[in-house]
Amino acid sequence: MQGNEKIIVGLDIGTTKITAVVGEMLEDEINVIGVGTHPSTGLRKGSVVNIESTVDSIKKAVEEAELMAGCDISSVYVGIAGNHIKGLNSHGIIAIKGREITQPDVERVIDAAKAVAIPTDREILHVIPQEFIVDDMESIQNPVGMTAIRLEAKIHIVTGAVSSARNIVKCCNKAGLEVCDIALESLASGEAVLTHEEKELGCVIADMGGGTTDLALFKDNNLKFIYGLTLGGHNLTNDISIGLRTPLPEAEKIKIEHGTCVPENVRSGATIEVPAVGGREPKKLSKGILAEILEPRVEEIFSLLKKELFSNGLENSFPAGFVLTGGSVVLDGIIELAESVFNVPVRIGEPNKIGGLKDIVKNPAYATGVGLVIFGSSASCQMDFKDTQAQGFTGILNKMKQWFKDII
Repeated sequence: MQGNEKIIVGLDIGTTKITAVVGEMLEDEINVIGVGTHPSTGLRKGSVVNIESTVDSIKKAVEEAELMAGCDISSVYVGIAGNHIKGLNSHGIIAIKGREITQPDVERVIDAAKAVAIPTDREILHVIPQEFIVDDMESIQNPVGMTAIRLEAKIHIVTGAVSSARNIVKCCNKAGLEVCDIALESLASGEAVLTHEEKELGCVIADMGGGTTDLALFKDNNLKFIYGLTLGGHNLTNDISIGLRTPLPEAEKIKIEHGTCVPENVRSGATIEVPAVGGREPKKLSKGILAEILEPRVEEIFSLLKKELFSNGLENSFPAGFVLTGGSVVLDGIIELAESVFNVPVRIGEPNKIGGLKDIVKNPAYATGVGLVIFGSSASCQMDFKDTQAQGFTGILNKMKQWFKDII
């Protein structure tokens, strides 16, 4: 890949699998030319707990992607997720005194809004302007050039644990990869599966991975709210393993092949063969038992997401509906269950803004990987990387902040 600036690689470091997606930039589209996946054993709930295992999984996923794409991969765009990611809204105000608003005034009011106390073990990752208020006029996106007495800004601040981000960068470096940039995984997934109309009207995306479920609310084409829940597909697999008394690998196969979370959808008399532990004979059980195990856990995840949205006064903020993506949303009946909990239209989100091997990545499990390629392909990212040549973790954080300033 060295010397070929049109090749971009998105690396999704997940709790259950690591995915590398290789994209080639053309004039008007991005073509996926390679994909590699490998089971992940070094992460728990989105955070690295075993560096060597994570490094090994990254190497194998990248090698598979290299073989398919026919190129060498030396740099990647990486996602970050987990319950350590937090978001908060803030408000700032400055005096203009009857003159025209300038760009330095905009930067000054954003600085005033972000002057909040942040714990020493956390770092501000993104400062995202929501809207500006010029005197009494609200919902202004760009106030530069307007005459005003005062200028106000409403912003959304995203923070993360410094140690978690550094561990991700360290794992990539040990695998021989340079990290060009980091993006929040739920935002990357949104880039891959949400339409402009959904972002404008108001839409929630829930990325259900193996260890976490990451939620992001978009409205007026801006990020309004994020939330990370440490429940995901691994909890469903664990429930099956305990409920059916079968090993975890077999429980994962049963979930993928037969998983349903609506008992009413199960055909009368349908059975599944369940391998037993300790060398015992496999047993046949009603498929309805599997649905009765999965339904309460999936409903719990949706109910916790709903509680978080409603407790923040956002119950009427997503009229465009709910989009489910990630590797854990392939369960039969999950749309019906989500619609019954949220009482809005629900759909499964698949990457749809790419060409090339789109049949391979047209799956919710690849939403984050494809989204990272789209994120990396933005002209602002490319230019910022070339101009700054920033090295190390501090440089990466600075580029993350710049990207979000550019997309507003």
